[in-house]
Amino acid sequence: MKQVRPKKNLGQHFLTDLSIAKRIADTVDACPDIPVLEVGPGMGVMTQYIVEKPRPFKVVEIDRESVEYLNEHFPKLRENILGEDFLRMDLRKVFDGQQFVLTGNYPYDISSQIFFKMLDNRDLIPCCTGMIQREVALRMASQPGNKQYGILSVLIQAWYDVEYLFTVEPGVFNPPPKVQSAVIRMTRNKVQKLGCNEELFKRIVKTTFNQRRKMLRVSLKQMLPADSPFFDEYSSVLTKRPEQLSIPEFVELANWLENYLCANTNA
Repeated sequence: MKQVRPKKNLGQHFLTDLSIAKRIADTVDACPDIPVLEVGPGMGVMTQYIVEKPRPFKVVEIDRESVEYLNEHFPKLRENILGEDFLRMDLRKVFDGQQFVLTGNYPYDISSQIFFKMLDNRDLIPCCTGMIQREVALRMASQPGNKQYGILSVLIQAWYDVEYLFTVEPGVFNPPPKVQSAVIRMTRNKVQKLGCNEELFKRIVKTTFNQRRKMLRVSLKQMLPADSPFFDEYSSVLTKRPEQLSIPEFVELANWLENYLCANTNA
């Protein structure tokens, strides 16, 4: 069978450098002894190294042409090639409820959606590795006070320790992307509960970073009346911008806001 043609509508950029493919494949070794799920294997440049590891392994690929290629070239993996859309999958069914490592050369245009799905299934995924757009990787690993610090930074780091491993240049792909790529690893931290209303926490993070250049008191007016006493009571924090707040400070803000809303609802 001839090689798979990269499809623009699927955001396919096939890695051609075998040494880099092996380096990425080996990032899953940080979480040994549990299964691995690779997203978007394409023609199996990473797959060829992961399949040799002594652990259960499956791949999920939405592109039918790639599925045919994988079936032909990886016969021992044939029963474990899932021709599905990762974003629509029930991840609890992949390894019968077992935890697994998530990895892949992720399509740039849906990488954030993949990681939000990871967060929704964090009890199943103690480790996630792979390659994404460098700009996204920098955001995910960024700390408070940096311009890259944002929604992904806070929501992911609340539950995972993020490591920026190495940068990958465009020339090792077919076709070459217009941006640099980066390999990251996320390892589940020990946090089981944030200590606040987690849905409110997410809403505050998204609301404030969607107006990241404005003070918190301005962006939070979407959630409270403009003349609310809340803005005076917590003015020392609300005059900051969102990139200045650590995760514990966002948790504290969520608790303040929930307590205020409950007190005023019940008044």
